Amino acid sequence: MEPPLWTPSPSQAHATQMAAFADAAGCPLDELHQWSVNHQEDFWDLVWSHFGIVGHRGDGPAMIQVESDLAATTFFPDATLNYAENLLQRNDHHPALIFCGEDNATRTLTWAQLHHLVSQLQQGLAAAGVKPGDRVAAWLPNIPEAYAVMLACASLGAVFSSVSPDFGTDAVIDRFGQIEPKVIFCTNGYQYGGKRFDVTDKVSQVIAALPSLRQVVMVADTQGDLPAEALSFDDFCAAHPAQEVAFTPLPFDHPLYILYSSGTTGAPKCIIHRAGGLLLKHLVEHRLHCDVRPLDRVFYFTTTGWMMWNWLAAGLAAHATLILYDGSPFYPDGQRLFDLVDAHQITLLGVSAKFIDSVNSAELRPITTHRLESLRTVCSTGSPLSAEGFRHVYTDWKPDLHVASISGGTDLCGCLVGGNPAAPVFAGQIQGAVLGQDMAVVDQEGHSVAPGQQGELVCRSPFPTMPLGFWDDPENLRYHETYFARFPGYWHQGDFAEQTPQGGFIIHGRSDATLNPGGVRMGTAEIYRIVEAFTEVTESLVIGQQWEGDVRVVLFVVTANQATLDDDLIQRLRTAVRTGASPRHVPAVVIAVPDLPHTRSGKLVELAVRNVVENRPVTNAQALANPEALAHFQNLPALQPHPPRV
Repeated sequence: MEPPLWTPSPSQAHATQMAAFADAAGCPLDELHQWSVNHQEDFWDLVWSHFGIVGHRGDGPAMIQVESDLAATTFFPDATLNYAENLLQRNDHHPALIFCGEDNATRTLTWAQLHHLVSQLQQGLAAAGVKPGDRVAAWLPNIPEAYAVMLACASLGAVFSSVSPDFGTDAVIDRFGQIEPKVIFCTNGYQYGGKRFDVTDKVSQVIAALPSLRQVVMVADTQGDLPAEALSFDDFCAAHPAQEVAFTPLPFDHPLYILYSSGTTGAPKCIIHRAGGLLLKHLVEHRLHCDVRPLDRVFYFTTTGWMMWNWLAAGLAAHATLILYDGSPFYPDGQRLFDLVDAHQITLLGVSAKFIDSVNSAELRPITTHRLESLRTVCSTGSPLSAEGFRHVYTDWKPDLHVASISGGTDLCGCLVGGNPAAPVFAGQIQGAVLGQDMAVVDQEGHSVAPGQQGELVCRSPFPTMPLGFWDDPENLRYHETYFARFPGYWHQGDFAEQTPQGGFIIHGRSDATLNPGGVRMGTAEIYRIVEAFTEVTESLVIGQQWEGDVRVVLFVVTANQATLDDDLIQRLRTAVRTGASPRHVPAVVIAVPDLPHTRSGKLVELAVRNVVENRPVTNAQALANPEALAHFQNLPALQPHPPRV
């Protein structure tokens, strides 16, 4: 067995908040997870008390379960709280939010200043007629104003929903048009890769398509004329002198956010998340699994259109300072995020697995160019982090780090499996299940499989960030079909995974993108890991194509500068896949393309490519960041069926 890449010393493990929580639970650290799933009500009760939730706990149980129906579980039925109040417990002159732009301009909001801004926004929203349950939309960059708007909404009980300004008009209308917001906050432009993108015309089109709007507020990135319908953010706030923020007590299940599925297979699903559940679960993930402490500085590279934005915002409940960045992580070069770590003493750096791979491919070695003295934790998500990616961080970034690969999704706005700062880190493995989550890997019949075998990732226990439901799904039919129909009694995550002998997890890709040659299911991540280790390959995408009564593996690659996909490279790729994975993984066809399609959060869309290759419609291509890339996969001669012989 390969030794761990990192093991916390006994003193390090003992000093973690995970260890302190185990002490509070009265069980050994290595038995804490099992205790959390065997005694779920006690676990969630302890989370409430241990983290000092501000609110009224009530006399009822922490949870009421219904036999064999996870979705019917009720958490803290008698409790009331306010999400914003729990995130705004501090009110001093320490930084709460520090924003950095591509142009190196920096803005800081102290906790006291954040309170003042939230108060003004709260009063402005109330004056616009916003009441508990009303929706407020934000089409904004990752700037302090977006966080303040969210907190103002939460203080009133309004439901907040956001997308990033790079979304096209159709994609915005597909989302906000369903939820009918009363107020929208938007911008007239944003920066990316050293360029300014003006979205004034798009804003006017979206406003015209949303008849529910009573107020349009513009956070202008430059001076200029506002749309006739819009009020400037400064004027909206200036109309209301700052005062103490009023926090409305609300039920535990009061809706806080509406998040969206990617929309690549149809109209985006509008996923409703509850305030109390997100507060408790994010505290577990931040404080225990990532060891975030008061005065820490937490950074995650995200936009307002990805669930990691909502996850990052909850770091305020841990009394941490959030470091915000809006722009390209590679502008002006690949050192950008490491520069931020040193400049702002970041303690937790959150990035995508693809970012780590890109830094590795560019042969950057921050260990030689940056101090990184403050950095304790690196989180990776978005796609599986390869074993090589893990090794690169420990070799070329910093050897004494907790690398926490995490996996969950928009569906739960959180993690199912993730890091543990008190446990060893093994290359290519997520360390374990998140506390309170009874995770398993099962076969097609729902039976657990042995460690090392691949199957479907499921959760066998209820958890408080299961969605309240989908918007406009009054009987919860689509909700149940999405998560509970495949394996009744379990939450089906839709990931193809395996559990390791060390107790960790490896995610092999999305279940609906698995390959099935000869009837044997295989994940795509194994092929990506091998292929993208080649310096000639920048990125790759794999599909299973229906072919002559079976399924064959088709590999698409984007080659690096000056590289050519010739017969020699194709043979080396196939040999590497055969050796590193198995003969069944070897692609039957390898094709070079100039670009690959991604969602707006940077994830590959294997299903959309497979639909194009097999001449099926892609129902919502505008949801992609680069829908034009789909054209590269149309009518490729190598993928056309052979004409029948006569």
